[in-house]
Order: sequence, then structure tokens, then C-alpha cells
Amino acid sequence: MSKLSILAAALALLACQTAQAVGPFQIYEQALRNDPVFLGAIKERDAGLENRAIGRAGLLPKVGYSYNKGHNNSKVSYLDTVRGTITEKRNYDSYGSSLTLQQPLIDYEAYANYRKGVAQALFADENFRGKSQELLVRVLSYYTKALFAQDQIDIALAKKKAFEQQFQQNRHMFQQGEGTRTDILEAESRYELATAEEIEARDEQDAALRELAALTGEPNLDVRDLDPLQEDFQSFSLTPANYDTWHEMALSNNPVLASQRQRVEVARYEVERNRAGHLPKLSAYATMRQNESESGNTYNQRYDTNTIGIEVSVPLYAGGGVSASTRQASRSMEQAEYELDGKTRETLIELRRQFSACLSGVSKLRAYQKALTSAEALVVSTKQSILGANGSTSMH
Repeated sequence: MSKLSILAAALALLACQTAQAVGPFQIYEQALRNDPVFLGAIKERDAGLENRAIGRAGLLPKVGYSYNKGHNNSKVSYLDTVRGTITEKRNYDSYGSSLTLQQPLIDYEAYANYRKGVAQALFADENFRGKSQELLVRVLSYYTKALFAQDQIDIALAKKKAFEQQFQQNRHMFQQGEGTRTDILEAESRYELATAEEIEARDEQDAALRELAALTGEPNLDVRDLDPLQEDFQSFSLTPANYDTWHEMALSNNPVLASQRQRVEVARYEVERNRAGHLPKLSAYATMRQNESESGNTYNQRYDTNTIGIEVSVPLYAGGGVSASTRQASRSMEQAEYELDGKTRETLIELRRQFSACLSGVSKLRAYQKALTSAEALVVSTKQSILGANGSTSMH
């Protein structure tokens, strides 16, 4: 086979491997379909959204229908002015049916419960938005950990190779009477430390790959399946570069804070719902009834009755339970408000830390690039020095 054919085959193999490798966003797409934590979050959101309909139901009309049918066997005694006491035995069927429509007109408890349901639905939506972002963070975290661990493994292997060569060289020099046993032990110690670093890096990589496998549902995920990060990436400028703008964006858009604010709203309307236990309720109702022989007094009689009216319910005393429940709900609301303050502080502290890291990251990256260039030049210079020293030794 010609060299050109071999090169073409190698390039084809490389292209095939690159095509099969998956990047972080492909992993994220798989995680959206397979991560059990995220799938559970979807169901949690769907369940939470139903609170809106549950709360609204208390404001809508209620329609009910009832029906009963029975067989009666009774003995009736009555006084007749001519014949005296007369006793009759009656065997008859009876039935009754009722269709009722009721519409709340004034019911503050139902209104507060509806607003609480709306807040619970909004909380479920914001909480799900936060968990969606958490999934992306988890994917990127485990993805970069797996690749970083591979770099650490490669570094550890390079160290082991260098220290092994140093060990062999020091032992040879010791045998020639030009070295010390300390040099041998030092090289051996460094070799063992590099071995420990390799083991630790492999453990970290195994853990990261297992996490990615759990996210994607791919049990046999290998680091070679991951698309390596680009080495020629360009540093970016933080836009906007003003912290105050990011501060306002975090307060307005952060899903953790948004969900916590809805939690406060839920607690607030829970207070109102309990307080409504002191308030009257007014509702309108309409009823259609059909009864036949429903009682002894209506034997062999049928009634068709249509009724429309209003009903007023006024609570007078409930043993102090309403007041106690209201106080309890108020304390829970205050707790939610304090927790919102705590979450806000945590978010802003983390925002400041990440903002500073992004600003300083560009300078740090440039410094690392310069250090890498200097280190590469140092390696070249050191190799030339070693070659020169070996040449001088050979001449002697």
C-alpha cells in the first residue's frame, strides 16, 4: 500500500472517530430524554400546574344529582270517628330525585384558595425552569471533569515515564560512583506519587463517566466517546461588563429567586384562606326535585318542585381553630420571606464571584498561554543543553 493510501485511510479513521464522538450539547439532548431526575421534574411541574385548575374549581358552579328508590312495608293506624281505630298495611314503592346547581357569589376562602393555586402553579413552572438549568450545569460539569481527568492521567503517565528514566539514570550514576542513594530514592518517591495521581485521576474520570451514563442512559460510555474541547478557542468579553446590570438581571430572571417569591405568595394566600374562616359566605342555588310516596304523609302522592334562592352561611365560633390556623399560616409566611432574603443574598454573592471570575479569567488565560509558551521554550532549551552535554561527554 502506498504512503498516500495509508494517510488517506488514517484520515478516514480519524474522521469516523470524530463523527462518532459526542459533544456536551448532544449529551444534554440525551439527558433531556433519559435523566430520571429531570423526567421526575417534568412530572412534578405537571402536577403543580394542576393547582390552578383545582383552585379555580372553587369559584365555578357545582352541579349535583341524587336519586333514591325503595320498597316500603308499613302499618298505619288512625282513628275514625265512626269505626274507631283502623289499621292498614301498606306495601308500596317510593322514589326521589334531585338536581341541584349552586354558584358561590361571595366566598373569600374560595377566592384565596384560587390565588394560592395560581401561585403554586407559577412556583412549579419556575422550579422546573431552575431544574432545567441545573441539568445543563450537571452535564457540562461531568463532561469537563471526565476530559480534565484524562488530561491528569496523561500528565501522570508522562511524569511516571520521566521519573522512571530519572530513576534508571540515577541508579546507573550511583553504580558508576557518580551519584547518591538519595537521588535514587527521590526519583522513586516521585514515581510513586505520580502513580497515586494517576489512580486518583482514573477514579475521578470513572465517577464522571458514570454520572454522564446515568444522565444519558448509555451504560458503556467511554472518554473516547466524548468530543475533546477545542484548544484554539477564543476568549470572550463579558457583555454587559457592568455588574449592576447583571445584578438586576439576576433579581428579575433567576429561577431560584422567582420560585421562592412564588412560595411567599403561596404562604400569603394561605394566611388569607385561613382568615376567611371568620367571614360569611353567600351563594345562589337552584333545585329540581321529584318525589313519590317519599314518606308516610306523602303516600300515593307525587311532587314536582322547582326552587331557586340564595344561601347565607355565617360562622360564629369554631373553638379558636380559625385564629390559631391564621397565626400558624402567618408564621409560615414570615419563614418563607426570610428564606427568600437568604436565597437572594446567596445568589448575589455567587453572582459577584462568577462576575469577577469572568473578568479575571481573560487575564488568567493570557498568563497561562504565556507560561505555556515559556515552558515549551524551556523544554527545547533543556533538550539542547542535554544534547550538548552528551556531545561533550562523548568527545572526552
